[in-house]
Amino acid sequence: MAKGEVFERHRQPWTQDEIQKLHQFAKKGMALKAIAKALKRSEESTKDRAKADNLSIAKLR
Repeated sequence: MAKGEVFERHRQPWTQDEIQKLHQFAKKGMALKAIAKALKRSEESTKDRAKADNLSIAKLR
């Protein structure tokens, strides 16, 4: 996360719509950073949610 970049939506519960998008993005093979940005969520939050849903997110090297 860039310095000074703040998430206003701190610790918000995930909506069905966000979960659906997360699943779609993960299936497409998008990177964690890109998914987090698209959902306006932190990478940590996105990673935790994906793990809870047994989704694998592509690791770009």
